[in-house]
Amino acid sequence: MIVGVCRIHLHLPGNGSLKQKRARLKPLLHDLRKAFNLATAEVDNNDLWQSAVIGLVTVANDVAYVHTVLQEAVHWIELHRPDVQIVDWEIELL
Repeated sequence: MIVGVCRIHLHLPGNGSLKQKRARLKPLLHDLRKAFNLATAEVDNNDLWQSAVIGLVTVANDVAYVHTVLQEAVHWIELHRPDVQIVDWEIELL
């Protein structure tokens, strides 16, 4: 069993409150779950208005598949969510 974890550091320009942040992150996390069958959550920077760290997790028995799914999810954000900027991201396989 291979567990893949991806941490994505996001910049959310223009946010003026935590309510606006949640309003932008909730649909993003939902869309990632739906499109890639991932577990998703905001995992850090919870109190910062314009910064977020989200975590994506998937499980499979093929290392290449797990890495590809997580990498495609990152690229999906870049293509389909121009309202958020990816600052940094990393994938860890367990």
